Amino acid sequence: MRYRDAGVDVDAANRAYAGIRGLVQSTFDSRVLTDFGTFSGLYRPDFGQMERPILVSSADGVGTKLKIAFLTGVHDTVGIDLVAHCTNDILVHGARPLFFLDYIATGKLEPNVVREVVRGLVKGCREAGCVLLGGETAEMPDFYQEGEYDLAGFIVGMSDESRVPNTARVRTGDLLVGLPSSGIHTNGYSLVRKLFFEQERMSVDTHVESLGKTLGEELLIPHRNYLPSLRNLVGQDALHAVAHVTGGGITDNLARVLPPALDARVRRGSWENLPIFHLIQDLGQVEEAEMYRTFNMGLGMILVVDRDGMGTVARELERAGESHVLVGEIGKGEGKVRYA
Repeated sequence: MRYRDAGVDVDAANRAYAGIRGLVQSTFDSRVLTDFGTFSGLYRPDFGQMERPILVSSADGVGTKLKIAFLTGVHDTVGIDLVAHCTNDILVHGARPLFFLDYIATGKLEPNVVREVVRGLVKGCREAGCVLLGGETAEMPDFYQEGEYDLAGFIVGMSDESRVPNTARVRTGDLLVGLPSSGIHTNGYSLVRKLFFEQERMSVDTHVESLGKTLGEELLIPHRNYLPSLRNLVGQDALHAVAHVTGGGITDNLARVLPPALDARVRRGSWENLPIFHLIQDLGQVEEAEMYRTFNMGLGMILVVDRDGMGTVARELERAGESHVLVGEIGKGEGKVRYA
């Protein structure tokens, strides 16, 4: 027997590696000490003027949003999702990305699909200003359904411990500033798929008038990377904390940055919701509380800002070309998110 007889095609893997070599190397900078294809990736960080440099890391996946990629045959956006999600998760701790690692696993390796996924990863890394330092592509016969794969990512960034936003800085009177999302981002897709594809019998090619596009196009809109907008704000005294609105929606994620004796009072209707969330709620008859703890509801990031520093934060966001809206404030309470 040969390995190929068991379903693992080493030649296909080599073709995939050859197809992505140039893409991956295009993210390298002078701090990368290894070439593509080595056993590990070596990276020499530059600590700059940081007083107390620390490493900040995160890992995530794209989840069942991948099912939309399988249905549409569009594979060059899920990599963007993955890098953006991981970047935002370390950004809330004031970290700038250094390098990214990926893991792609599939039952049968398709070099063209791998190349498209990596193309998205590379685009995401360029936007984040980090290196795609390495990764793993695993072919595992009988483990995944035909035409499907899983995708996970791992990011390492660096922050100055003395400037990290955290719950200890949050206090009564702080303002809540929301930054718009581009769409659903990467959470709630199990509910979304059940609603649209099972209950409503829609397909990814169904054109939805209220969205102005096909359902597939809407559901594949990439997760926003907020680093370009917040690059010069994280670490400033006026920014007390940052919540990345992912799984758990606004309700659970904003609560993660609250001290036990303070509440976040969010004013519903103070920002423009996106049509996709109206559609989900109407078709699925989803209760409002469920919407707010499942989806971002149009806000991908929520900043907790010192009231006296709001002018500084607003000017910096405007310079970065970032839309923002005041959505509430911090008050005394029990560490919960309350809506009015």
